Amino acid sequence: MSAWLPTAPCTPRDCSTHQGPAVGALTGSVRLLAGVGLVLAGALMAPFLTLLGGAVRDRLTRHWARTVLRLFGLRVRVVGEPALRRGSGVLVVANHVSWLDIPLLATVFPGRMLAKSEIRRWPLLGALAALGGTLFVERERLRALPGTVRTLSTALAAGSRVIAFPEACTWCGREQGRFTTAVFQAALDADAAVRPVRITYRAPDGEPSGAPAFVGDDTITASLWRVVTAGGLTAEITVLPLIPAGRHTDRRELARDAAAGIAQTGPDGVARTGTEGAARTVVTDGVAHTAVASDSANRPSSSVHQCVNSIPAPASSVRTRS
Repeated sequence: MSAWLPTAPCTPRDCSTHQGPAVGALTGSVRLLAGVGLVLAGALMAPFLTLLGGAVRDRLTRHWARTVLRLFGLRVRVVGEPALRRGSGVLVVANHVSWLDIPLLATVFPGRMLAKSEIRRWPLLGALAALGGTLFVERERLRALPGTVRTLSTALAAGSRVIAFPEACTWCGREQGRFTTAVFQAALDADAAVRPVRITYRAPDGEPSGAPAFVGDDTITASLWRVVTAGGLTAEITVLPLIPAGRHTDRRELARDAAAGIAQTGPDGVARTGTEGAARTVVTDGVAHTAVASDSANRPSSSVHQCVNSIPAPASSVRTRS
């Protein structure tokens, strides 16, 4: 992996801890088998969903994603504004904590995921991801960047909802990495709006939990077991105000605006500035409530996997351990 790629100081030992109850091995095993089974079933059905109408496909995807999270032992909590209707091209950007981010975002924003090109070569799942509309980025090739931006811009201009993680690697959720800017250039080129989203995983006491964090040299096996044996987890998605097309003309300004909104929301889900006291819609497992609520590498971000912690981060991006 190239040394330019963003890195995080988060490691499983320091960050992936759960301050809360744990379930037994039997319950964890049942959750694991059920959750993985539904994920595989969804992957196999993805090509057939493309034959359905957009509204029906979105509804089925949301239901599938919510059920996946429930089977893995997590409740889902949605805070904020409703999603745009299908047909409006929008770039959805979120902080990146875990592989769970993907089904969590799909509970609100079914769309075309931006993923690293290596996934295309995975047996079975790579082909299915491509059939499902995943947009792939070659992170190792600078020359591929303009083509990737054009592909994203074309998808947005055609009315697609594109989901990206501009941090380009996972953090534990207590800190946030700097946003790369290429995906924002695609939004500018397509005259598309940007929807920032904050992802937080909480323990039963409401405090952020590190159990779902997929960071550093963590393995998917260890991460899966940590999640299914953690009791009382809640996956929370905070939908922030839309950044309308035309507000910014520079991708760096747009990236900073989106990143600042997500950071100001904070891991506790409360806005730090400008939105204190604002009423927001809160949906927990389908029930609505009211609650108060300098540039890095200009590469498109990747998803699905954490960055490699052993690569030194540039001095400007080094953070205190989470």
